[in-house]
Amino acid sequence: MGLIANYSCLSDVNLKELKSMGSEEEEILESVEEWNDDDELLLDIDKMWDVLHFVLTGVGTDHKDDKNPLSQAVLGVMAVEDISDYVAYTEHNHLANIVAALDQFDIESALESFDMKTCKEAELYPNIWDYDEEEEEIIDEILHDFEQMKVFYKKVLEAKGHVLVSIC
Repeated sequence: MGLIANYSCLSDVNLKELKSMGSEEEEILESVEEWNDDDELLLDIDKMWDVLHFVLTGVGTDHKDDKNPLSQAVLGVMAVEDISDYVAYTEHNHLANIVAALDQFDIESALESFDMKTCKEAELYPNIWDYDEEEEEIIDEILHDFEQMKVFYKKVLEAKGHVLVSIC
């Protein structure tokens, strides 16, 4: 099936609950699934999270940069430790910086130098970099996901929510 990235809006209550769970993996993953089902503000960028991070920051998600709001946009700020799937959250006070960074980022310029070979060399997920004939389609998908991410973060900021990131 592959690892799919979902982003959702967390309420204050859900954030508090998540923080209190510690590393109860099953409980966390059940809650995340439940919150995602209930959430109207949801962003699904499918398997493109690693390459989107690469386009935004120049490195894959193995090199999370806690000080870079573009890295935070894809991977969240606080990762939940000691569970097998990737779950992280970003509290509301970080969202304005992330929105500003996404707004200022010139995705068109970044995608002009997009190269499938570079993605393969960086061992980005998913392993689709040998399909040169799909490069244009992949670029369109990255652009679409980036635009959707901008809209999502603005809506969560306006809703005074927090962001939950799950890559499972």
